[in-house]
Formats: sequence, structure tokens, C-alpha cells
Amino acid sequence: MSRYYADEFKEKIVGLYRSGRTVRELSDEYGIGKSTISTWSSQHKKSGKFTVIDNLSSEEKELRALRKENKQLRMENDILKQAALIMARKSE
Repeated sequence: MSRYYADEFKEKIVGLYRSGRTVRELSDEYGIGKSTISTWSSQHKKSGKFTVIDNLSSEEKELRALRKENKQLRMENDILKQAALIMARKSE
């Protein structure tokens, strides 16, 4: 089961980690997975934020945008194909 942690809590944990506490200590004390703490730390180090979109490289952001555009264009193309079929049937 996935749990939600507020950004303020994440910042507190990252701050404690950077002040010298070990991942193991924080994991045991707060009941958070060690990999979760490591992920938060690396995300915060990159951008100062914890959301995935804020931690993407410019290439990753561009790729997401292109995939989104590609999906939209495919959908529009399918609609146009269906419209063309309907128009062809009406003209018969």
C-alpha cells in the first residue's frame, strides 16, 4: 500500500539526513523505507522539490511532451478516418 507524505515531512527527513543522521536511523525511527529516504534526498538535491515532473531532465520533459502530442495526433487522425468513412457511406 502506498502512503502519502507531505512535502514538509519529506523536507524534515531530508534535513535530518543531511545533518548527519543515517538512512537506517531515520527508517527505524519514522517507519519509512530506506529507498524512500534515498529517493527523497536525491530528488530534493536535484531541484529542491519532490514531484517527479520537477526532477526530470529537459530531455525527459521534451520526450513526455512529444509522447503526449503524438497521442493527441493519433486520436485526431482516428477521428478524421471515422469521419471520412461516414461521409463516404452518406455519399453512396
